[in-house]
Amino acid sequence: MNVESLRSYCLTLPSATEDMPFDDEHLVFRVFGKIFACLSLTGDDIVALKCDADYAVELRASSPFVEPAFHWNKKYWNQICISGGADTDFILSLVRHSYSQVVAKLPAKMRNAHPELTEIN
Repeated sequence: MNVESLRSYCLTLPSATEDMPFDDEHLVFRVFGKIFACLSLTGDDIVALKCDADYAVELRASSPFVEPAFHWNKKYWNQICISGGADTDFILSLVRHSYSQVVAKLPAKMRNAHPELTEIN
């Protein structure tokens, strides 16, 4: 997987947007203003993704591609090197999980007004 294919996939998720709020080396993906992914553009090909706390620990123990995310709350955020040999389907499933974690925390009124947000598996 490469940076452009991950970027394209993130933008296919309902109401996903992108911006660069930190610097010109990190691309952030949001759903209704809440970050679900942060992609490094420095050549490291690393993406930080939100994760359920228990699942984050499980992933780190079972996958050599997953580690605590640098500069993010390590209880909830993992980082994955997308060009390091991790299976594309695995990476995309973690993107969907991250997106779903963020959507679940949105106000119920917003989720109810946008049912497409909760249709991601």
